[in-house]
Amino acid sequence: MKLPLMGVINLIHETEDMGPLTSARCLATVPFGARYRLIDFVLSSMVNSGMNKVAVFAHTKYRSLMDHLGSGSNWDLHSKQSGLFVLPPSMEDQSDFGKGDLYQFYRHRDYFVRSPLDYVVVARSHMVCNIDFAKVLEQHRERGSDITVVCKEWPDAVTGLTRKAKLDSDGRIVDMQDHFGRLASDVVSMEMYVLRKELLLDLVDTSLAQGKDHFVRHAVMPRLGELKVDAYMHEGFLGVVNNIPSYYKHSLELLDPKVWNELFFEPGPIFTKVKDEPPTRYRAGSSVTGSLVANGCDIEGRVEGSILFRGVKVHKGAVVRNSIVMQNGVIGEHGLLSNCILDKEVEIRSDQQLMGASDLPYIALKRKII
Repeated sequence: MKLPLMGVINLIHETEDMGPLTSARCLATVPFGARYRLIDFVLSSMVNSGMNKVAVFAHTKYRSLMDHLGSGSNWDLHSKQSGLFVLPPSMEDQSDFGKGDLYQFYRHRDYFVRSPLDYVVVARSHMVCNIDFAKVLEQHRERGSDITVVCKEWPDAVTGLTRKAKLDSDGRIVDMQDHFGRLASDVVSMEMYVLRKELLLDLVDTSLAQGKDHFVRHAVMPRLGELKVDAYMHEGFLGVVNNIPSYYKHSLELLDPKVWNELFFEPGPIFTKVKDEPPTRYRAGSSVTGSLVANGCDIEGRVEGSILFRGVKVHKGAVVRNSIVMQNGVIGEHGLLSNCILDKEVEIRSDQQLMGASDLPYIALKRKII
């Protein structure tokens, strides 16, 4: 069933502290889970929920984004009338580049105006989850909310950078703070907002007229008293992935079969760009335990508690332990990796040892030879 809901994946000024992993790519296209990118989770959730019109508001370093998304066919978003729209930043001069997301929404106003759909969901790309937006919209309508914010109760310390929310007894949001605030609350915002299209366009116009250009900070947070902003509590898995510790932690959590099945198959499958690769080859004498291995790998050595992306080569006598090796990485003979993150096409020469800490993994830049 098609929802009367259009999607916006907002990549403008995303909060991130990913260091070398985002030096040449935007946060949305950081590889995750052996074959996926971070944007795959919110995009797949939208498609599985019955949404057939999604716009990705790009900002910086979006060449890899364009390559990954293509026509949208891998998500069945390549129809003539609806489908996937990648909207690059619209600028009249260089000073416009630093402006907020409301300005870009205004510059691409036609995307909203020309659609017959009544509701919009505005989401970020760094929330790793699998969610049914149909249920969010259902609660939004039942409660008569102006804005519904998808939230998660998280009593433990959050590794990623998040925005906290404070609720009253009816589930209405009465206060919100950015990740640097000290709000005493166990509820975090998942940066997913459902509202009527007319309200969004009104917030765009009124906020810009006041010299304000950030959707959450300037349009939502100051209006918590005048608008009915309710929380929808997400019960499934959530990984807030926008810094190195959170990326490493949530990646290794995928090695738990329960987490893997919950994230990738409930309530629907997670889609990604299809690449035809041969099956992984496990050679005589190799050993792989408690690991996630993508297609196209060639393993002669030992892999323990690690994640290997497509095309990784682990030579004879090499040991990969508690590490993440991205596409086409090479671990030479008798090499050792422990608590490491290797970007794409990194080569570790024979007899080299790289060791990081469980809370501070060693990171190798893309195409680096060590």
